[in-house]
Amino acid sequence: MTAILVSEVGPRDGLQSISRIMPLEAKKAWIAAEAAAGVKEIEVGSFVPPSLLPQLADTAELVAFARTIPGLRVVALVPNAKGAARAAEAGVHAMSIPFSMSETHSLKNVRKSHPAMIEEIGAVAAIARAAGIDFAVSLSTAFGCTIEGAVSEDAVERLAIAAVEAGAQELSLSDTTGYADPAKVKRLVRRIKTAVGADMLTTLHLHNTRGLGLANALAGLNEGITTLDASLGGIGGCPFAPGASGNIVTEDLVFMLQAMGLDTGIDLHQLLKVREIVSAALPGEPLYGFTPDAGLPLDFAQGNHA
Repeated sequence: MTAILVSEVGPRDGLQSISRIMPLEAKKAWIAAEAAAGVKEIEVGSFVPPSLLPQLADTAELVAFARTIPGLRVVALVPNAKGAARAAEAGVHAMSIPFSMSETHSLKNVRKSHPAMIEEIGAVAAIARAAGIDFAVSLSTAFGCTIEGAVSEDAVERLAIAAVEAGAQELSLSDTTGYADPAKVKRLVRRIKTAVGADMLTTLHLHNTRGLGLANALAGLNEGITTLDASLGGIGGCPFAPGASGNIVTEDLVFMLQAMGLDTGIDLHQLLKVREIVSAALPGEPLYGFTPDAGLPLDFAQGNHA
């Protein structure tokens, strides 16, 4: 059975787009419950200045807590070398930096041009190497940008190569604005793998803005993608990409993968119960996708439904 890693990004990508601040204890309960359900990797937060994203000001505390959970790979996003140093000090297993393929979005999101971001990637790569931390570069807005419009695939390839040359250990393709479609996913995954090597690109980060999230995930799987980011209840989006709605729903993704006979190691029944923790901590905030009363067969869990 083929194994697929479902990486939960809700505590970072989900919460950064919600104005209210989830209590620290609720975040801990969320992370612990997902890990207990079998989720093996969680992006617990981001080391951005608290003045910019107060929702994520407790990331270092969450890293310390998550590190106590056996078998859980603890990931954080960093915007620059300063954030990378804080992430290394906190003890993350892995960190990623967003590198927007749209220069307009890059200037809005991290206030850096493409040349400046390539320099920053080099600085973060050095910190990661020194600390023995895995380091990924997320090629954001790779499929299009709500500010700039279409993004050239030639530019994505050129910038992907530059990121690898600067020290990226791996890449992910990110559909920050939900512009991707299955044909585009297939084409761009093949192109970037050819340019930098198949082992350098194993991850897709998809949003469901236009309803194609799971279709795009399937297209990626067919091209050898083995890690898919998702957010519980589909919460999230990019605050600097107008109109970009939430990530693909973790529960929906796990259901699709397991229905196809793919191994996620996640107990879907337990995962669905985690929604109660998030819903209670964010009253009135909509959660999308699968619900516990959606007719899931009682015996549907990892490995026993085929």
